[in-house]
Amino acid sequence: MKVPFKPGTLIYPLPAVMVSCGDTPDNYNIMTVAWTGTLCTNPPLCYISVRKERYSHDIIVNTREFVINLTTESLARATDWCGVRSGRDYNKFKEMHLTPEAAQIVKAPLIAESPLNIECRVIEIKELGSHDMFLSEVVAVNAEESLIDKGTGAFQFNHAGPMVYSHGKYYSLGEKIGGFGFSVKKKGKK
Repeated sequence: MKVPFKPGTLIYPLPAVMVSCGDTPDNYNIMTVAWTGTLCTNPPLCYISVRKERYSHDIIVNTREFVINLTTESLARATDWCGVRSGRDYNKFKEMHLTPEAAQIVKAPLIAESPLNIECRVIEIKELGSHDMFLSEVVAVNAEESLIDKGTGAFQFNHAGPMVYSHGKYYSLGEKIGGFGFSVKKKGKK
């Protein structure tokens, strides 16, 4: 039986990512974002949605660049901490012992400890209400070499211990239950 529930954004789980921004070491910052996702494959577009009062909001408005750093179980504490502390008060790289690393294209730093870093350049800012959405072009991707399958060239994020965010809590991912197209795949001869 279903019961009425208040309207809200209950699309879970979501990726819990650390977004790094800034164009010089003195304004580098990290914030945790769960409002993020893919918009288009070709050209590669994604987004993050950020509250206007967040310290990183103005940095991204001014630089129009950021990096989405995927997170893992080993980065859970840093991911949470960077989401509840402000860059106005802390140097988050220093406090969480994270390493800023030069990106290929954007001036915003990568987080070296993240297994995958997605360099983004803002193409449009949409004011939505509580959040502004930064629609962005993916201009470069940096992947941990040990997570790239030697045979297929596919990035195997599942081997890094990825984590997700669901309604105020962080979770590790469970067992694989299928692959794209498994429901229609023809069974091979025995």
